[in-house]
Amino acid sequence: MRHALRMTHGFMTHEVKTTSVIIMNMKSETTVHQITQFRDVFGDKLQVGVMMSRFTSARVGGLADMFLTVESALELQTAVSLAYTLSVPYFILGGGSNILVSDAGVRGLIIMNKAKTVKYRHSGAHVVCTAESGMNLSSLARQCIAKGLGGLEWAIGVPGTVGGAVVGNSGAHGGDMNSNLLAATIWEPGQGARVYSNEELQYAYRDSTLKREQGQPVPRRVVLTAELKLTPEPVEVLMARADGFTAKRKQTQPAGASVGSMFKNPENYYAGYLIESAGLKGFRVGGAKISEKHANFFVNDEEATADDIRALFAEAWNSVRERFGIEMDLEVELVGDWEFEE
Repeated sequence: MRHALRMTHGFMTHEVKTTSVIIMNMKSETTVHQITQFRDVFGDKLQVGVMMSRFTSARVGGLADMFLTVESALELQTAVSLAYTLSVPYFILGGGSNILVSDAGVRGLIIMNKAKTVKYRHSGAHVVCTAESGMNLSSLARQCIAKGLGGLEWAIGVPGTVGGAVVGNSGAHGGDMNSNLLAATIWEPGQGARVYSNEELQYAYRDSTLKREQGQPVPRRVVLTAELKLTPEPVEVLMARADGFTAKRKQTQPAGASVGSMFKNPENYYAGYLIESAGLKGFRVGGAKISEKHANFFVNDEEATADDIRALFAEAWNSVRERFGIEMDLEVELVGDWEFEE
């Protein structure tokens, strides 16, 4: 489903198409009954009226109606099952990257996923790592390297969690989740948990059958755990490879608050190159600007709002379309209350 965003900046009107939009039932209101039901199960872990800018890598975002931190896959399943039963819109938050949360906030429940248990078992010439979906992906990569287990070095420095990587087929340096994932245990609304094979997730470039649920008016499936295939290698070899990836990332990507890569790379092009060629490096709206180091990173360096960042990517999308005839797709997901025109 494609949406057209229309926004005015000065005398200019912009439209941008995106396949990564979630509108969290804006007409619904969190009720005392719903809050009470969650408090009965989770106690004081449930918070009300939490500012999302504290939990996003771009440091923007308004109030969430309800905010709950879970610390195990079982707690995560319990939370989404209860939300589904009570008809509460829910969103799973990992590291807070690759999302842009509206200044107007988020209706329903934000679940901060801190489920981090990791286990290893031998399987022939390989080792299978089973990680809960809230485990930080980069930390997991470092843990595997320290154990002499290769395959995840590409994930060094990649922001986000294992669950987010499974959904979005995260990748870098020629590797991605598709190349590692054997299977994932996924909760299905109204059905419970079941194991999905790699093939069932229908991976493509930064895409999967789970990611294609974004923007759809249905409750989404939730990743609980993932099984990753690793191969024993000398620690020093893995460290050297990871250090090379880290150095390249520091050389090419800006530091500071950002959502991460804003657009997917169009076929046969790099999004950053297209934005730079459109003359937009350093272009600013309010407190946000397009990085001068890498034009596909939009940085919050002066107390930006989410609307500032949205206006920036609208400018980039329109400029690239007008100059090159290419319509880029957002890699980030828009979360919360946004105004759209179909």
